[in-house]
Amino acid sequence: METLLPLIIQLISGAVGGNVAGGLFKNISLGTLGNSLAGIVGGGLGGQILAMLGMATGSGGMDLGSIIGSVASGGVGGGVLLAIVGILKNLLSK
Repeated sequence: METLLPLIIQLISGAVGGNVAGGLFKNISLGTLGNSLAGIVGGGLGGQILAMLGMATGSGGMDLGSIIGSVASGGVGGGVLLAIVGILKNLLSK
């Protein structure tokens, strides 16, 4: 379970990050469900990519640095993926 905790934190913070980005930038918002789904996927991917690049903080355990790193990478990943999907959606709808 300890190895799943960072991923769970990244997915949850990704959903939050996606909804925050959708709230801040109404033109790329996909609605609450769409923002959440894009955020969850982005949070998971963002956290995994940063871990592969060696940029993730901590050892993946329960220490404060690992939790903060998971929240940050998940939230940013969720917001970034939502922005990409929202921009693509807007471009394709024109």
